[in-house]
Amino acid sequence: MPSFNLLAQAFVSGVLIGGLYGLLGLGLTLSWGLLHLINIAYFGLAFLSAYLTYHLGTVYHWSPWYSALVLVPLFFVFGAGLHWALARLRVSGLVSLLVTFGFIVVIEAAIQLVWTADFRRYELPYSTASTKLGPVYIPLLELVAFALAAALAFTAWAGLRWSYFGKAVRASAEDPAIAAAFGIDHRTNALLIAGVCAASAAIAGVFIALTTTLAPAQMFSWFGVVFAVVIIGGLGNPLGALVAGVLIGVAEALTVTVTNQPWAPVVAFSLLIALMIWQPRWL
Repeated sequence: MPSFNLLAQAFVSGVLIGGLYGLLGLGLTLSWGLLHLINIAYFGLAFLSAYLTYHLGTVYHWSPWYSALVLVPLFFVFGAGLHWALARLRVSGLVSLLVTFGFIVVIEAAIQLVWTADFRRYELPYSTASTKLGPVYIPLLELVAFALAAALAFTAWAGLRWSYFGKAVRASAEDPAIAAAFGIDHRTNALLIAGVCAASAAIAGVFIALTTTLAPAQMFSWFGVVFAVVIIGGLGNPLGALVAGVLIGVAEALTVTVTNQPWAPVVAFSLLIALMIWQPRWL
């Protein structure tokens, strides 16, 4: 058995990577739960943002935080435009899954064309900075990513629960025709939600560039895990996605520590299957 210190370090690492899972799943859970579009293009957008952050930093020497200030509004506009196109073409349901999967393939091909399939790492002076809490080392970049993921998830949850806009969006998700009869502009609201989803993907991409090694095919290795995060957390539930991300992240990290790396991908879907059999209320 691994030592207590090693298990504690694995637990902390799992919590932090779980925050990134939740941040990646934020766009998909909002799109699927509120817009009824299984828009997995957000995976591709996140990795496109990661490569753009890497490129702007290594070629033009932009700070990643300055890159984020530019990429987030650009991705917001792109996400709204993508949703407008999907709505214009009446793409919905499982068809949206197929169409947006094709979009991911196009993004992967574009990334390989521009940056090739080689592994790339965005190294910064503070990339390996960490703080020690007892026997555990906490990487500062991963901690910032987790804090931002938690803040965004709570803000989105609170906005959907208490703001007029959130109530209007939830009403439109239930019955757009009745919502429109009460004066709710569900089309404009949908564009705003889609823009927020794409913007969250851009933020996730910045931290992917800062904390992981980049490779075009990497987006597909994260696809299944984040898909499970969204389903376990509940569709349209930002806080649920964060909690599910942490749950899966911790389970994966402890599995790797106790056994070995090849078992880690089994964890997410094992948890999903177990919860589907148990059928808790939030699923």
